[in-house]
Amino acid sequence: MMFRSLAFLLLVGLVAWAYQATQPPPPKICGSPGGPPITAPRIKLRDGRYLAYKEHGVSKQVAKYNIIFVHGFGSSRHDAVIATQLSPELVEDLGVYVVSFDRPGYGESDPDPKRTVKSLVLDIEELADQLGLGPKFYVVGNSMGGQVIWSCLQYIPHRLAGATLYAPVINYWWPGFPANLSTDTYYKQPPGDQWALRVAHHIPWLTYWWNTQTFFPSSSVIVRKPELIFSSQDLEILRNMNFSGRENNKPQGVFESNHRDMMIGFGNWEFDPMEIKNPFPNSEGSVHLWQGDEDRLVPVELQRYIVGKLPWIHYHELPGSGHLFPYKDGMSEAVLKAMLTGGK
Repeated sequence: MMFRSLAFLLLVGLVAWAYQATQPPPPKICGSPGGPPITAPRIKLRDGRYLAYKEHGVSKQVAKYNIIFVHGFGSSRHDAVIATQLSPELVEDLGVYVVSFDRPGYGESDPDPKRTVKSLVLDIEELADQLGLGPKFYVVGNSMGGQVIWSCLQYIPHRLAGATLYAPVINYWWPGFPANLSTDTYYKQPPGDQWALRVAHHIPWLTYWWNTQTFFPSSSVIVRKPELIFSSQDLEILRNMNFSGRENNKPQGVFESNHRDMMIGFGNWEFDPMEIKNPFPNSEGSVHLWQGDEDRLVPVELQRYIVGKLPWIHYHELPGSGHLFPYKDGMSEAVLKAMLTGGK
């Protein structure tokens, strides 16, 4: 009887420990007691959350083009590559205003535990309205931020003057992909990344534990193994990048930033990007997708399939380039001119 009691207590203790291990710590909200300080301008959103932003380029009052930039995984408002890689002369000449923002849970923006594929688009629209960017604006997104642009095209096409996607992250479970194509590319990933995405998609409540434990391989991006996920060109770019201001993009914790990104980005979507309608049927704007053919994070084969289903997208494939091509000299100028002036 005593053995059974001890065994039962041991089992209860083990279950309690396992449950506790899967629960992320509460985020450290910016401006709260014991939380990170608030240093950025912020807007208050419809649900009471705050969204931090950063302005670049010319002032809104004189701008010819208003652009909202969406940062990638593990990044922040400071990493607005479309603005930071441009010369001041070109910015002035074109009359470009860019606003970047911390996506929910990153930097100084409040987390959004109820975040969906659509909710971030509503944040973007509200940011544009509160900053007075007018009835139409441009959107540009990099990597995981590029994935967000699909949602902009789906939910607010009437607000867009144009859009650009830099190597947008793929969701292998989008229903439009042929099973053999998505499966083949999925298994080209390192085993840890396969498991990390599998967990995020099928058992999202385990995402925090999986990406913080040390027993099994997890995401190569999160554990920072660049040799597994970057091309030779990427590694060279990485060696020359200036990380000033990017040291701590997740002061509120990793769950509501990185892990929430994974659960949303690789979860079940409310729509299939391959079924999006042309937002500019009269050529009053354009959508551009840029992709390196040696990108080891985003399979070029899947990107080619997507643009094959969406012939209205202007596709730019860069031979020899990996995932970090936006940081190459001259890329931001080429991307900006293609979107704003048709490359002139």
